[in-house]
Amino acid sequence: MRKVIGIGETILDIIFRNNQPEKAVPGGSVFNGMVSLGRCGIPALFISELGNDRVGRLIKDFMIENHISPEYIHFFDNGSSPVSLAFSDDRQNVSYQFYRDFPDKRLQFKFPEIQADDILILSSYFAVNPVLRKEIVRLLTYAEQQKAIIYYDLNFRKPHAGERLQLMPGFIENFEFSTIVRCSSEDLEVLFPGETVTEIYKTHLSPYCKYFIVTQGEKDILLKTETFEKTYPVESFVPVSTIGAGDNFNAGFIYAMMRDQVLRQDLLHLQEKQWDKLIESGKRFASAVCLTMENYVPKEVTKYN
Repeated sequence: MRKVIGIGETILDIIFRNNQPEKAVPGGSVFNGMVSLGRCGIPALFISELGNDRVGRLIKDFMIENHISPEYIHFFDNGSSPVSLAFSDDRQNVSYQFYRDFPDKRLQFKFPEIQADDILILSSYFAVNPVLRKEIVRLLTYAEQQKAIIYYDLNFRKPHAGERLQLMPGFIENFEFSTIVRCSSEDLEVLFPGETVTEIYKTHLSPYCKYFIVTQGEKDILLKTETFEKTYPVESFVPVSTIGAGDNFNAGFIYAMMRDQVLRQDLLHLQEKQWDKLIESGKRFASAVCLTMENYVPKEVTKYN
């Protein structure tokens, strides 16, 4: 059975509004999207690491409740599960403060079985972290050999801007492995300052990966492929929270790929109307999350046809 495999950090997000804690939810860039996919009935498993502690057990139970296999979670004893404080301002923009205590040996996991046209998703600093790089490359190499679809979300933000040159070889290597790259305009401002989206695609992306999606918050979504490019308007509404919006655009896009049985070879000749459906599904998932205090689509929603 075709499935989605996610790899990334798992964290407990404690959400603050008006400097007061309001809610605690399991989170993480890839994790948020995987929860939405699990809730929508997509076969999903997640590779990550957690402390063998109360927070780790809470997140494991949450994964099982939301139909994500925890088989590939490494539970470590020397350290504790990561926690983040997410501070939301009046415009629902979010800033984070992280607390992490990992052991010296990281990401001790066995490979899941990956088959042709499975979808592997990776994201954020986790995907280029020098400490984890060897294991990330091993997984990407295996996924490529098996002819899986590799979906890469940059999600590279200002706190790591000072490391961008040091990490650039990892970004380029990830582009080489990737089938589809998605990012926000904020990511591009940090990683490629002063360059336009067109320049970035031509110089940094298209030599390696032909499919590039840029979300821009309230502004149009940009799609660039080898044969055409298109902009998609974003509907205006008042969000409850913006946490997980980009993560769930990824989930919606991947959900539509699974629903419509879009295979790796299909991307070579995918028609504009088919791209429209994939982007529209991403928009619906992102909008649904912005209307809730959770990081994922609501439980009562089981399908986004």
